[in-house]
Amino acid sequence: MAEYLGKIKTLADEIACCTGVPLPDPEIVSKIMAGLDLDYNPVVKQIRDGNIISFTSLLAPIPTFYRIYKSKSTEGFQSVPYVVALFSAMLWIFYALVKSGEGLLITINAAGCVIETVYIVMYLVYAPRKAKVFTAKIILLLNIAGFGLILLLTLVAFHGERRVVSLGWICVGFSVCVFVAPLSIIGRVIKTKSVEYMPFSLSLTLTLSAVVWFLYGLLIKDKYVALPNILGFTFGMIQMALYMFYMNATPVVSDLKEGKEGMKMPAEEHVVVINVGKIEKSSGAVVRPVTEMVNAVPAAPGQQVMALDSVRSVDVV
Repeated sequence: MAEYLGKIKTLADEIACCTGVPLPDPEIVSKIMAGLDLDYNPVVKQIRDGNIISFTSLLAPIPTFYRIYKSKSTEGFQSVPYVVALFSAMLWIFYALVKSGEGLLITINAAGCVIETVYIVMYLVYAPRKAKVFTAKIILLLNIAGFGLILLLTLVAFHGERRVVSLGWICVGFSVCVFVAPLSIIGRVIKTKSVEYMPFSLSLTLTLSAVVWFLYGLLIKDKYVALPNILGFTFGMIQMALYMFYMNATPVVSDLKEGKEGMKMPAEEHVVVINVGKIEKSSGAVVRPVTEMVNAVPAAPGQQVMALDSVRSVDVV
């Protein structure tokens, strides 16, 4: 750095001698340029890198929603993580506006609001009615009523630095909720031994994003940015560890088997097979048609009665 300043000073002296116009102190110029140079200023560089990784994490669910679009069904996916992520992005925009000087923090969360809204709309289009009602209730309670209440309380009840502090802790709380929201998916992975609904790419980008934003929070000495990302890193590592553990595991099969046309077929253990050919014949008795005999045999609750196709319909003694 000293050698760099020396060269600038020498060049400035030569220009001043030739033109007779004094130039500004090169050390001051260097400081100004350092503030503008994204590769020199570590804080700005950290924000830039954090925004890139965070934007990548926002795009990570695209394969999931492409699958929803292709199948025209939300399958086992849930809307809660996306609704909570939208609410968190809204809060961070409000926090950045109140604190001021956080323009790049606003840009990534504004992008997050747009992208999460698109995800939620797609979910509502293809979700069953019960899931749509549930999602709509969460949006009304959290993103509209909840955010409006926080907005009102922080603007009316707090002023100056206290407003920043109170809003910062609120952002920390709901950022933790963003990282905790996928816990239901973790439970499902453990229960089914399947990572189908927990994409590795999403877990990886969320973990990297948490690391970068934690470092950014340390650099600007903002504990509200740094603290929730500790938990984000922890949950991200847990998700990736579970993915590695269960990626080659045999999924737990449901008790009901799917038929070719999507009809649920009873499992084999719930079927009673009657071989009419093995029924002992009484002296002089007449064996009734198979259909009648089958209907006459009581089945246990939850069982179905099935006659073998190889048995003839009527046998007369």
